[in-house]
Amino acid sequence: MVTAAGNLGIITLTTVDSRLQTPMYFFLRHLAVINFGNSTVIAPKMLVNFLVSKKTTLYYECATQLGGFLVFIVAEIFMLAVMAYDRYVAICNPLLYMVVVSRRVCLLLVSLTYFYGICTAIVVSSCVFSVSYCSSNKINHFYCDNVPLLALSCSDTSLPETVVFISAATNLFFSMSIVLVSYFNIVLSILRIRSSEGRKKAFSTCASHMMAVTVFYGTLLFMYLQPQTNHSLDTDKMASVFYTLVIPMLNPMIYSLRNKDVKAALKRFTTNPCNSFKSM
Repeated sequence: MVTAAGNLGIITLTTVDSRLQTPMYFFLRHLAVINFGNSTVIAPKMLVNFLVSKKTTLYYECATQLGGFLVFIVAEIFMLAVMAYDRYVAICNPLLYMVVVSRRVCLLLVSLTYFYGICTAIVVSSCVFSVSYCSSNKINHFYCDNVPLLALSCSDTSLPETVVFISAATNLFFSMSIVLVSYFNIVLSILRIRSSEGRKKAFSTCASHMMAVTVFYGTLLFMYLQPQTNHSLDTDKMASVFYTLVIPMLNPMIYSLRNKDVKAALKRFTTNPCNSFKSM
């Protein structure tokens, strides 16, 4: 409920408030859409399993959940990279910001993010469900994920495991490269600002995103870079809880509590919601 309320609140504010119609809040709105979608794919089925004694899922229901999860998790990885690029242009090239990050460019970047997420989901899900499942039907996880599903297969899983590894490694490498290069240049630009007030203002515009990126990528790196000898499905489950349920709940708080514009928009909306809708 907190996740749904927070992300729907961000989507509503960035849609109806006239002062939040900038590229930064356009990308934030779509990050909220992705967070809401990701938690919606996972949380309802998990909550149902808390309440029933016989925890079951249909074959195609499982495939749909895996596909939906992959769409949103891949989209989130690259949406964070897009947001880092947006902050890089805003701080390092402020005079060209509205030209470089035009509405057409924003729509293109968001469309490519969703399109790539859908393509990745189709390819990976097809590979995972192309193998035979006949050894066991008990999934050691709270949702249908790649690794616990492939552990149940009684056929050769080398191809789907390779596809999953290459996809995860490629996505993390390219998205993290964009984030690191963007923030490296942002830090250099901030350090070149002479006034402390100017440095503080520049840093405040990207502090929320830096915090969200650190939490998200930190969880993924913890999951994928741990030694194989220490790796277990129980560790995966703990990390999965964090990036499928906790992070989508935290992101609206991170972006609202540390953002004066969002807090001001929320105050305007709660004070006079009708006026907010008229300003669209």
